Amino acid sequence: MDTLTTTARMRTHTDHGGGPDLRHHGDAEVRGAVGLTDLAVNVRANTPPAWLKQHLAASLDGLAAYPDGRAARAAVAARHGVTPDRVLLTSGAAEAFVLLARALKVRQPVVVHPQFTEPEAALRDAGHAVGRVLLREEDGFRLAGTTVPEGADLVVIGNPTNPTSVLHPAASIAELARPGRVLVVDEAFMDAVPGEREALAGRTDVPGLVVLRSLTKTWGLAGLRIGYVLSDPETIETLAAAQPLWPVSSPALAAAEACVAPAALAEASAAALEIAADRAHLLEGLREFAAFGVRAVEPAEGPFILLRAPGAHALRERLRDRGFALRRGDTFPALGAEWLRVAVRDRGTTDRLLGALRAAMAG
Repeated sequence: MDTLTTTARMRTHTDHGGGPDLRHHGDAEVRGAVGLTDLAVNVRANTPPAWLKQHLAASLDGLAAYPDGRAARAAVAARHGVTPDRVLLTSGAAEAFVLLARALKVRQPVVVHPQFTEPEAALRDAGHAVGRVLLREEDGFRLAGTTVPEGADLVVIGNPTNPTSVLHPAASIAELARPGRVLVVDEAFMDAVPGEREALAGRTDVPGLVVLRSLTKTWGLAGLRIGYVLSDPETIETLAAAQPLWPVSSPALAAAEACVAPAALAEASAAALEIAADRAHLLEGLREFAAFGVRAVEPAEGPFILLRAPGAHALRERLRDRGFALRRGDTFPALGAEWLRVAVRDRGTTDRLLGALRAAMAG
């Protein structure tokens, strides 16, 4: 087994505890709160749309029957141009991380950070010693020059990455593939990228590729739990064998089928363009605070931005007092106490946030 090494542009280590709280998620910032504008959770605002709510309501008439995922699986397969045996429907992307950790026989898993922490948490819970490749702020949290240990037989990376909002080139990620290695790409936010640039979903030419998708973020279905895995038939069969019977509810299956229909994909594409425009407005407004040491990671491509600000903890509390909940960044490996994640919202909400930020900085 290869020894995890350290180079000028890469740091890896194995951590069994005492580090960042991998189980902290954005919903903890707003749970039980009243009157806060939620900029801590990356679910698109004003969702689910009315047509989707009506579709879900109609599906309730079938609750007496056991779920049958064949139609939804076929719809997801058609959406990505693959055969249904390359698709696994899951109770959100979080279930997929647990299945990967428990069902695959890997010896040296590595997670590329900073990114969504649930994959590492799931691997640890399954008894794995997890290596970390830490991308650097100096490199814009990008893969360029980064080395993943050759002995790693499972590599996890997000694209676009939560929380950095970095969109890695598909070619750079594909270069991480090796014979005998499982390459897991979390594309939970890819449908928020105009044209889904750099997507690997649907690719069948990359060895060991496993792509995860979520319908939670764009469609506001965090409470319903629906996502899916795209991979080779053998891997899909292995993961499916680790699922319980009927792992996805009938309403969630109805949502999956509806959200990959042509009209829904067109709506998601339009939403991605709106998000890009709203994100540009947020980034432009934040430049006003550069003199205070506030800096966003750019270019950003997701429905959120990563912000560095001196005294971020106190700043987050002052903004909370002014009605805005932001996501703390110190629970992400490779980040620290000066980092905050901010969800992209409409211009009116952003302008109110910028006003609150001015007041917080002055106070």
